[in-house]
Amino acid sequence: MEMSGAGAGGAPPKLEDDDDVAAAAAEREPCLASGGGAPGREERERWRRVLVVGCLVALLLLAFFVLGRESASSALQIASAKLTGAMNGGFTTSTNPSHGGAAAKQADELLGGLLAPGMDRRSCRSRYQAVHYYKHFPYAPSPHLLDKLRAYEARHRRCAPGTPLYNRSIEQLRSGRSAAAADGVECNYVVWLPFDGLGNRMLSMVSGFLYALLTDRVLLVDLPQDSSDLFCEPFPGATWLLPLDFPVANLFGLGPRPEQSYTTLLNKKKITVIKDDDPPAKNDAAVPPPPPAYVYLSLGYQMVDKLFFCGNDQRALAKVNWLLLYSDLYFVPSLYSVAEFNGELRRLFPAKESACHLLIRYLLHPTNAVWGMVTRYYNSYLAQANRRIGIQIRMFNFASIPVDDLYNQILTCSRQEHILPETTDDDDLTTETYNNSNGGNYTAILIASLYPDYYERIRATYYEHAASGGAAARVGVFQPTHEERQATQRLFHNQKALAEIYLLGFSDELVTSGMSTFGYAGSSLAGVRPTILMPAHGHRVPATPCRRAVSMEPCNLTPPRVGEEECRRKAAVDKEDLARHVKVCEDFDRGVKFFD
Repeated sequence: MEMSGAGAGGAPPKLEDDDDVAAAAAEREPCLASGGGAPGREERERWRRVLVVGCLVALLLLAFFVLGRESASSALQIASAKLTGAMNGGFTTSTNPSHGGAAAKQADELLGGLLAPGMDRRSCRSRYQAVHYYKHFPYAPSPHLLDKLRAYEARHRRCAPGTPLYNRSIEQLRSGRSAAAADGVECNYVVWLPFDGLGNRMLSMVSGFLYALLTDRVLLVDLPQDSSDLFCEPFPGATWLLPLDFPVANLFGLGPRPEQSYTTLLNKKKITVIKDDDPPAKNDAAVPPPPPAYVYLSLGYQMVDKLFFCGNDQRALAKVNWLLLYSDLYFVPSLYSVAEFNGELRRLFPAKESACHLLIRYLLHPTNAVWGMVTRYYNSYLAQANRRIGIQIRMFNFASIPVDDLYNQILTCSRQEHILPETTDDDDLTTETYNNSNGGNYTAILIASLYPDYYERIRATYYEHAASGGAAARVGVFQPTHEERQATQRLFHNQKALAEIYLLGFSDELVTSGMSTFGYAGSSLAGVRPTILMPAHGHRVPATPCRRAVSMEPCNLTPPRVGEEECRRKAAVDKEDLARHVKVCEDFDRGVKFFD
């Protein structure tokens, strides 16, 4: 049995902010010892490898001179992996073979083409190294998603800040009205604005990006100081950061109901929506007002602009060049009910529960400062484990219960779902010498919580009782941080929180708190259907301690309550299909999520 890295009586090991040690650890390659076969066999094997290398070199030359530089870069990624396999007798190796298991060893560093090649490795090490830490690769991106991402990246390069097309769009914005492509404005934008905590922000960024994919817009983000060094630039050859001279003032202080919100503009008749059931005569007679310069979309928990999820309103919004997105929700499941998006979402994500999993791995890569914390902690405390269990605990004010009650809920859940290692009162293990190796049955339990109480109780359990399974069974309990309170306004707090989300993302199995966006983000990164601790509504311990999720998709906790009559829509989506794939969440009966 093993306790935390600080020993049985010490404080939990902490995340640090220096990334040099992590860089060295993450970039080490394992040495491979060659076997002692017969000389003739070795000679034949050597010539086989020479032929393979020669063929790969010829492939690179063909790609460069015939297909162009970008194709050559992509071919180089593939050829490098094959060359490594050839030189190692047919096996590919990861940075640390213990990190990801067989699945990670076979996965290429571009995640099956999800990521674009050619970006600077040194400026964002996590982009290419994360593949060696993930344990699960449940879904490959669809060919349509790959085509859509490559088209988006090309559009982002054309329209990004600093380009002539962006400058033209900014001049149009200053003029006070939207403009058509005939006026020389070819680029439309959705600007993401920060709202609420880190988990909420990550999920709303993913939602905003998918909306940009669906509507041929460009995603720009306005990051405050507390988020300035969290994520790498995700798109090759261009920035996603909104420039400081953006002509709309006070973006961080607009709140949920500004003058330019979509609903306000509708009520003031500054936007006209042509409904399906409007008579033709009325349509011919009406002269719609010119589209406004920008529209503010308030899609947070208050869901001010719920008509955003109506197809007719989407047609009206398509005429507006600039949309400012203020949301703390994962609203992707609600987009599936919009007829204009339904078919495209089917093609992008044949497996519905893969949507957030693939998009979050594509879009959000920790900066080197955060990645240093992640890899250093992982290599020090988690890398040697045969099994890694992540437990994320969030106590909400509206569903708070005593620490002992929640701890007992975790234990009851664990026994019900067979998650944590069983314990025994056998003391015969006291003479065993600890050996931190890959041998034996070593389970690492990572606790992610603002408070140390649960870590201390779980650690004490395995200190006082040996893990079942004999002398080889060992358990380590770790908690990187215990900040006591959420401090989203502080950058270093957010960096440590992001590091913990990624550490959860490297787990074999996850236990997460119901209704927690932090847990949703960790599950999506991990590619795992978590066991969800049911919230203690009414401050009462739930009769059902937890449920196994049947979809790893996050829950949209505040879906829009808008029907066909309110949207005044004739052409709706297939109701049976919608009922199959958008259902009530396991942890909140007023939320909805994607299911397969």
